[in-house]
Amino acid sequence: MRKILSSIIATTLGLWLATLFVPGVYVRLLTDSTFFGFHLTAIWQIYLLLGITLGLLKFFTQFLPFQLIINLAFIWVIDILFREFSAPLLFPFFWTTIIIWILNILLSKSILKHDD
Repeated sequence: MRKILSSIIATTLGLWLATLFVPGVYVRLLTDSTFFGFHLTAIWQIYLLLGITLGLLKFFTQFLPFQLIINLAFIWVIDILFREFSAPLLFPFFWTTIIIWILNILLSKSILKHDD
């Protein structure tokens, strides 16, 4: 359970940091943003939804080879599925993936070090 939570937290924080530091990456709240009929009213809800989606995808594929390429593809899929998220071209995808990857390593080492 801690691994799933650390993956979701790292992904959510990574997306937020990417919108702050990577040019062209943004998350916005649209007037018609919904999730299974529930109206999303705050930007943090969008970040959380994106973080949960991407974090679960990353968690269930963490043992596959070429993780950096797979994570890059997942961010591209999130860009296609959610109109609220945008990361145009290859370099914003790459830097967003790197930020999330570093945060995932740091959080997994700090949260999971007591999980022996």
